[in-house]
Amino acid sequence: MEDLSNKYIRFDWAMKRLLRDKANFGVLEGFLTTLLNEEIKINKLLESESNQEDEFDKQNRVDLLAENDKGELFLIEVQNNSEYAYFQRMLFGTSKLVTEYINRGKGYGLIRKIYNINIVYFNLGNGTDVVYHGKTEFRGIHNGELLNLSPFQQQKFNVNTVSELYPEYYILKVNDFNKWSKVPLEQWIYFHRWLKDFSSHIVLQS
Repeated sequence: MEDLSNKYIRFDWAMKRLLRDKANFGVLEGFLTTLLNEEIKINKLLESESNQEDEFDKQNRVDLLAENDKGELFLIEVQNNSEYAYFQRMLFGTSKLVTEYINRGKGYGLIRKIYNINIVYFNLGNGTDVVYHGKTEFRGIHNGELLNLSPFQQQKFNVNTVSELYPEYYILKVNDFNKWSKVPLEQWIYFHRWLKDFSSHIVLQS
């Protein structure tokens, strides 16, 4: 049987090219607004040294890097092929951005907020949900108290919680979604799954 791995990579690349078109910013904004449950306005798309344009580049680690009107960064990756170390890959990509977008000698207060959004088409981890959200919190080991920002820090950084200063991760396990979409986020997941199935059908027929 013909190896279809390159053709799946072309699907990743096609999604990236679709969303990189400024005319389609509304699609990207709609998806992010639905996922984060707050209005997202994309200012521009940014270049990263790993944000390659070559559709056959298997080392591509970032499919899309966007910035909103608040200066926050969004890493969006579409991943077809199974990768056992994918959680570490997510960490690497986020950590790399933290250092890429702060100049040497600048204060730590200028570190950007990063959202790492992963649309995966393979069985990642062991869980029954289709959307997972990860964020950083600090709790006391004796009383379980949540460590909060001081009033000065809240005013300085314009956020309410420590977790808002740290990167946040979203994982959408598209292949595990097997029900009729009822809410907007489920409709987006259903659309991604349909698009993947449709793309695969075209590849197999060609």
